[in-house]
Amino acid sequence: MATEREVFYECEVKRRRVRAAGGYEPFWKVKAIAEALVDNDTEFRCKDCGGAVKLVKRRSEEGLATHIEHKLKSDSEYCSAGMHFLKATDGRQARLSSSPVH
Repeated sequence: MATEREVFYECEVKRRRVRAAGGYEPFWKVKAIAEALVDNDTEFRCKDCGGAVKLVKRRSEEGLATHIEHKLKSDSEYCSAGMHFLKATDGRQARLSSSPVH
């Protein structure tokens, strides 16, 4: 029996922009995973809860496309897009990650 997996094809990637006062400042930008890989982005987080995610690269043509999944089950349980949150029947409320990526 196949295991059900949490799959996201968009996330936030950490970018830098020039400050008006000089220097750079970090900011988060929503991107498709495929585009982020082409742009060589290396820092990712969930676009809905800000939690840590892991990159899962496609291993074969028949498998899932390259995507991300929550690293922590607790993030998936309370993220509005998380698999465990969407399956919950206890009326829980969505919230941001308890350990967000900054």
